[in-house]
Amino acid sequence: MIHIENLKYKYQGAKHYVFDNFSLDFEDNNIYGLLGKNGTGKSTLLYLISGLLRRTAGTITVDGVDSSRHQAETLEEIFLVPEEFDLAPMTLEAYVKLNKPFYPRFSRDILESCLRDFELTPDIHLKELSMGQKKKVYMSFAMAANTKLLLMDEPTNGLDIPSKSQFRKVIANNMADDRTMIISTHQVHDVESLLDHIVMLDRSQILLNASVADICEKYNFEFRSLGEPQDDVLYSEPSVQGNAVITRKREGDEDTTLNLELLFNALTKHAL
Repeated sequence: MIHIENLKYKYQGAKHYVFDNFSLDFEDNNIYGLLGKNGTGKSTLLYLISGLLRRTAGTITVDGVDSSRHQAETLEEIFLVPEEFDLAPMTLEAYVKLNKPFYPRFSRDILESCLRDFELTPDIHLKELSMGQKKKVYMSFAMAANTKLLLMDEPTNGLDIPSKSQFRKVIANNMADDRTMIISTHQVHDVESLLDHIVMLDRSQILLNASVADICEKYNFEFRSLGEPQDDVLYSEPSVQGNAVITRKREGDEDTTLNLELLFNALTKHAL
């Protein structure tokens, strides 16, 4: 479990804190969506959890251990995929040989499975790849590292539409029962089918912290034409299909598909 209590953090030279007395827990064995507008602290929070940034005050522990202490036993169970990165000009085989000793549970079978799903082969040279292909390779290695905690910052940025579908397949096929994943993104449609739990940030405050099951048990997400009744609508936005609406779930209503973008807009406008 990740436990964050009374976190305070600001960048050197900044006037304002990114987080000020911020507290949050991430439970084991879930895929979390960490959502919010740009500048709300999503990426910063991932770097703080991984120990790559040092908090100003407060506590952050991963399975009871302060991640900023950089203990080997903790670091071998954490993998962070940043939004921007580069890979050394070497073969994938050389890259794996260099990096897999840091991850005792590394699985070559998972690596090759992910590469197949991304339509890549193990004999590639990293310097010959496009940025989108490098991202696929890096995410494949991240899955194969088999860490208990996997952090991904805007993983679908730079991927085309078919590659985003491949990404969802890779995650769904290789998510182990003992793994917790936190996906930070503002491109919610790319990941919403994968998520178990939603954490929404607004101005570095928690706007929502709830499981997908609880959200869908409370609300309906649907489309209504202009002529349909609107008196039970809590929030509405125009769309090409009519109005995208949120209503409160009533007894006997069938489950509807979560619309995260609509939910986020409704919450930021204090409609729910």
